[in-house]
Amino acid sequence: MKTPITLALAVVAVAGLVNEVVAAAVSLRLMNHHRNFLFCLALTASLLAGCATSPGLDEQLDTTKYTIESTGKFVQLDQTAQASVRCTGLQERILPDGRLEVVANVKNLEKRKIEVQINCVFKDEQGISTENETASRKLKLIEGSTQAVQFTSINNQARKYTIRVREAQ
Repeated sequence: MKTPITLALAVVAVAGLVNEVVAAAVSLRLMNHHRNFLFCLALTASLLAGCATSPGLDEQLDTTKYTIESTGKFVQLDQTAQASVRCTGLQERILPDGRLEVVANVKNLEKRKIEVQINCVFKDEQGISTENETASRKLKLIEGSTQAVQFTSINNQARKYTIRVREAQ
């Protein structure tokens, strides 16, 4: 990604080039022909500078982090998990038989392979556990990867849930 400093240096370099072209044009009395060239050069530089201002992946991830993690539906149980993984998306649906199915997109933030344990506690409409907790499973995530993890309740009482993740033991 281009930084504002890099873009500023590029604009200064283009401006220096424009001054040299103008000086050459004046000395050769070809100003009319070079005016179009200068306009196109300035337009190209401004378009390139505009292309580099889109938000990066980390900035988009941060906005997702606050909306998903603040709901209490995804909880990191230890410091390692808090530093290493994020939930980038949750999908939930009621199956035809009334059971709740949840899919969590879990992203590795580390620059190394990590292994975490993940499970889901299903709850009723009031948020009380339905004694419907999935077994913890190990999830291996390579550097920067995201994996979808699916959980399905065993009965039709579940309407809420909490996905819990911690460092693998």
